Amino acid sequence: MPHAPSPAARPPRHYPLKDFFRNPDRGFFRLADDGKTLGFMQPVALDEQPARMNIYVQALQDGRPVDEPRRLTSETARDISNFFWKGGDIVLYQKDFGGDENFHVLAVNARTGTAHDLTPYPGVRAGIEDDLPDDPDHVLISHNQRDPQVFDVYRVNVRTGAAVLVAQNPGNVVGWQTDHAGKVRAALTSDGLDTTLLYRDDEATPFRPLITTDYRTTVSPAFFTFDDRKLYALSNRGRDKLALVIIDPARPDDEELVYATDEVDLDAAGYSRKRRVLTLAAYQTDKPRRHYFDAETEALYRQLESLLPGYDLAIQGWNRAEDTYIVAAYNDRTPGSRYLFQCGAGVLHKLADINPSIPEADMSPVRPVRYTSRDGLEIHGYLTLPAGRAPRGLPCIINPHGGPWARDAWGYNPEIQFLANRGFCVLQMNFRGSTGYGRRFWEASFGQWGLAMQDDITDGVRWLIDQGIADPARIGIYGGSYGGYATLAGVAFTPDLYAAAVDYVGVSNLFTFMNTIPPYWKPLLAKMYDMVGHPEHDHERLAATSPALHVDRIRTPLLIAQGAQDPRVNKAESDQVVQALRERGVEVEYLVKDNEGHGFHNDENKFEFYAAMEAFFVEHLKP
Repeated sequence: MPHAPSPAARPPRHYPLKDFFRNPDRGFFRLADDGKTLGFMQPVALDEQPARMNIYVQALQDGRPVDEPRRLTSETARDISNFFWKGGDIVLYQKDFGGDENFHVLAVNARTGTAHDLTPYPGVRAGIEDDLPDDPDHVLISHNQRDPQVFDVYRVNVRTGAAVLVAQNPGNVVGWQTDHAGKVRAALTSDGLDTTLLYRDDEATPFRPLITTDYRTTVSPAFFTFDDRKLYALSNRGRDKLALVIIDPARPDDEELVYATDEVDLDAAGYSRKRRVLTLAAYQTDKPRRHYFDAETEALYRQLESLLPGYDLAIQGWNRAEDTYIVAAYNDRTPGSRYLFQCGAGVLHKLADINPSIPEADMSPVRPVRYTSRDGLEIHGYLTLPAGRAPRGLPCIINPHGGPWARDAWGYNPEIQFLANRGFCVLQMNFRGSTGYGRRFWEASFGQWGLAMQDDITDGVRWLIDQGIADPARIGIYGGSYGGYATLAGVAFTPDLYAAAVDYVGVSNLFTFMNTIPPYWKPLLAKMYDMVGHPEHDHERLAATSPALHVDRIRTPLLIAQGAQDPRVNKAESDQVVQALRERGVEVEYLVKDNEGHGFHNDENKFEFYAAMEAFFVEHLKP
């Protein structure tokens, strides 16, 4: 376990809250296909509105920006959530309205600034299926205008908005896959419990089923082989961990194993479009890892590592010629810097420091840890100890992740560093059901919301106390989404464990939660019933593990934050807890934002929430 700091070590000063959570002055860099223009986002205040992240473009010459940046977009309600280049002259971006997650896809001409909403349909969720790099005028977009529960695919002209239907969803397709020519050639269907991989030789041919599995078995197509005849896929058929395989449609049951690691699932695979070769497989143990298939790719990463020692690296973009790259260098104590790298010159040009207001040297290392649950499962997690403080008898905050079928990973997290800067130790744990640890670990969470999943969190608290790190009288819990559910479950079912709790857009009632999911989740409702519980067949268990039905047990001070437009965790999830507590005469702080959804994104709302959380934890945990 960690040693006490040296006598010379002193806690760093408290850095301003806004410096942790504000948008970067410049970030989200993207490279045009021809490598001649850089796109990025930076905050700008327009029409006397708060500053929002908008897209700028800047010419490049010899791997360096030239001329002044030009602003392309004029969004004032919310930050743009994402953007990327289409060719060398069109920028595509997505935006929703008040956090409702009904994203529109917009196209902006980078030379003229002319914009088109390519999906101008109210209440419709759209996304880009394929940017069709060999077609200068079109992209493939899927949306649910025809039927709110399913997504059809359209070929859309990025200059005019004209759309042609390419693949109509028969009602059970939950994912589409294109080949390297941009043709829709594969699909995944689900009845909720069974999944079928469909395939066709060309877009004029009907789909035919290749592989059917129950939902516990994954066969997820990643991309086609370079002759467009077979599929690379992530599969755990006949194994516990996801592996990279090749599936031949002529012999779909004979998977060709490409790469696997016994430790964890693979997350993704990459390839070079220009050279038509497989490049790497990505996965996470305690930290991010890569396996290289291609000597040129490995040499590129080794060269970057030598130029940026002491940092983890991610390549975030490249041009079509694959000779100019956008490189992120980061670690657990800083979001780091972004660089432009030209392979021929071998020189890095810094584009920006993402958050220079927060000195890396004053932040706290994030240490991978592991402990054993009460029933013998090994639980992996991350412990962040506040810099300059002895790791004994600390006020600690338990931070279970959302999902719950997701995982915490090593790296820079502004929430964690902010709490550590305020004197708290923070424990994140990948409780059972967290992804990446194989099928058995995932399945161990089924039917265990509020039960064994919660025990894994409680066992992490006990471990912290047993190590002498945590002061048992000063332990708080904070989480969002499923982490918010775990927070409420923690104070309802282990009321003596926590001295303060913050629930952020968390589920509170397993009955009402499943009744208010978005329409496009409904095809998977049978799977949710199987994994979480059926409102009728499992009524007794769901009632016993719904914190909203047990608020009479809650006596821990509680802060709840909720977005009014949240499509995933309806506002009623928070309302019912607040109302029940107030009817008992228990005061609960309640922060609601009408222009937010599943989490707060606008700067002014983030600042208000984190200020409330800081004051709340300081009052009750006294760091």
